[in-house]
Amino acid sequence: MELTFLHPLLDRPGPWASVVIDTSRTTEDAAKQAELRIRAAARDLARLGADKRTVDAVTRHLAGEPPAGSPAARAVYATDGKVVLDLPLACAPGAPLTAWAALPRLAPLLPLRADHPDVLLALIDRTGADLELCDGHGRRPLASAQGPQWRGHRSVPTDRYEWHYQHRMEDTWDRTAQVIADEVARQHTAAPECVVVLAGDARERHEVVRRLPHPLDADVTELPSGGRAPGGDHALDQELEVVRARAEADHMERALARLAAGRARDPETGHAVAPERGGRTAEGVPQVLRAARDRSLDTLLLGDSSGDAARTVWTGPEACQLAPGRSEAHALGARYPVPARADDALLRAAVALDADAITVPAGASGPIGGVGALLRWSQAA
Repeated sequence: MELTFLHPLLDRPGPWASVVIDTSRTTEDAAKQAELRIRAAARDLARLGADKRTVDAVTRHLAGEPPAGSPAARAVYATDGKVVLDLPLACAPGAPLTAWAALPRLAPLLPLRADHPDVLLALIDRTGADLELCDGHGRRPLASAQGPQWRGHRSVPTDRYEWHYQHRMEDTWDRTAQVIADEVARQHTAAPECVVVLAGDARERHEVVRRLPHPLDADVTELPSGGRAPGGDHALDQELEVVRARAEADHMERALARLAAGRARDPETGHAVAPERGGRTAEGVPQVLRAARDRSLDTLLLGDSSGDAARTVWTGPEACQLAPGRSEAHALGARYPVPARADDALLRAAVALDADAITVPAGASGPIGGVGALLRWSQAA
């Protein structure tokens, strides 16, 4: 999961009120149930020690939720009497979550927030292409790529002029395919995290792919449905969601494979025993804290149910001032370090470092102890 949407939480010291609550409106008594959930969250915050101004701010904010078009759930973060961030969630939590702590309660967001990658979609025909960005909010236009206009007439006699006609027509399409490929490459350079999808007739897609630069040409997904002609949007939207979900699954699979490759092996059994020193992976809270301090954190991996993630660590006002103990955090320059959950402290560091985060589902071969990381550079032995 890309974490830039959490940047507003870096600018304030806290303590923080965190509420993750079901806001769906699918039953006849939905309004009454919502009111009861909001009251319960307010009581929990007050019991945990939250100040009245912050509790009231959260209560007013949640009570103002519109009855129509509500998401399945919301995550609300507030401090000093102000709601700083309100996030719609794709899934509702099994039970409401309420916290009052030095840091925002971030870890529950990962499994609840849909994070399929965005898609750069090119709808292609023989005259050009329309490029769109597809994300969790739907599709929006980005650009158009228009090829040169062929002004010939198809009713050409089948004699010696036929070859000339065909040659001119093919040359026009070749140039159009190159224009489309150049625009796709340009848009992808501006948003390299996007999955590139081409929709249109097979021959047209193939000619565009042939002209894309390497390695982009090897990562393109082609869909037979869709095109610039109207109609077929519903089928195309469904296929795009499948592409996005598959890309997210592939991303996790690659991350876990890279993590496994960084582990040392028992010479007798061949089983993974520990992360290699000096490698580009880290496992266990102490090593991942070190990676965050060194600013080498690239992707944070958290097990969906991990005891180590709930360990207490110490942090300062700067997100990367992290240590297992209070005295160590003080030595890093944190004058008044505060205790925090390891997963929330590491996620705050990941936000500050523009790193990604992945929740590893139960049953998958995740990091040892449920906390791991892929690194931007090797840690010193």
